[in-house]
Amino acid sequence: MAVIVITGGTAGVGKATALHFAKAGYDVGIIARDEQSLRSTEEELRRFGINAYAVQADVADSKAVTEAANEIEYRLGAIDVWVNNAMGGMLAPFRTMSPEEFRRVTEVTYLGYVNGTRAALELMTPRDRGTIIQVGSALAYRSIPLQSAYCGAKAAIRGFTDAVRTELMHENSRVQIAMVQMPGLNTPQFEWARNKFAWAMRPVPPVFQPEVAASAIFKVAQKPVRELWVGSSTIQSIVGQFLFPGFLDRLMVKKAWEGQMTDTLNADDRQDYLDRPVNDLHKIHGHFTNEAKERATSVTSGMPGKVLLGSLAVTGAIVARLLLSRRR
Repeated sequence: MAVIVITGGTAGVGKATALHFAKAGYDVGIIARDEQSLRSTEEELRRFGINAYAVQADVADSKAVTEAANEIEYRLGAIDVWVNNAMGGMLAPFRTMSPEEFRRVTEVTYLGYVNGTRAALELMTPRDRGTIIQVGSALAYRSIPLQSAYCGAKAAIRGFTDAVRTELMHENSRVQIAMVQMPGLNTPQFEWARNKFAWAMRPVPPVFQPEVAASAIFKVAQKPVRELWVGSSTIQSIVGQFLFPGFLDRLMVKKAWEGQMTDTLNADDRQDYLDRPVNDLHKIHGHFTNEAKERATSVTSGMPGKVLLGSLAVTGAIVARLLLSRRR
């Protein structure tokens, strides 16, 4: 039976992905910080008749992640798919963030992926098989205000992943590494991220359900690709960043600052997960189910280039035909 490991597997995209693979018959290993949520999710996964094993670890701790990977492989067998998903976020202008806050977001969101990738490669490379999937974001290409640490981390993950991919190719390794760039998702992220505003925050619309992300990750696990861009908003953001980045800068000023704010005040007892896990049972969905889309268009990263080349070829053929007709 195939085995998958998911970091941040007790809430949001991570939990939705764990359930999706469990339904498909995978044995599932999950890594997260909150012990109670790990045990609850582990029990939920086993209801599908599969083996599940949960390990408590902070992905910012490289040694802990490596030990968790070895423990899961000992319990469940050889890991076929590793999904780096755990993240930390903060909603604030950069100048209001302390160096410690910025560092923590970076350690979890970027170095957590580095640590997970290292742990997976240590196990997969000797077998010369396996797939590593990085859960990314349109923000890896097109940054927005108020999430500088998170945007920087996602961009860093993309650069890191591209480098590791070329190294694997050079070694003729059959281990695959892919990145899935996500749109705004209806997860608890905005409830738990550290927020320096009085107002509760939200993802920039359009918003998609976490199950959309889980389905995309499953698709890549079955047939690895270099990158998968999920949602029309992701596709538009990435292609737009290539074509007219200055225009998008101005658009973000107008749309993405207020677009991340709600008209609801934060609760006085609000928890955030930056330094310690939230201590209630984790959930998959956030507060935006009424508007969240349940389906999304997706394309591989090579598709826009192919379309552009095709368009240029057609244009070239038309121009050549016109020139020939004039000469006649």
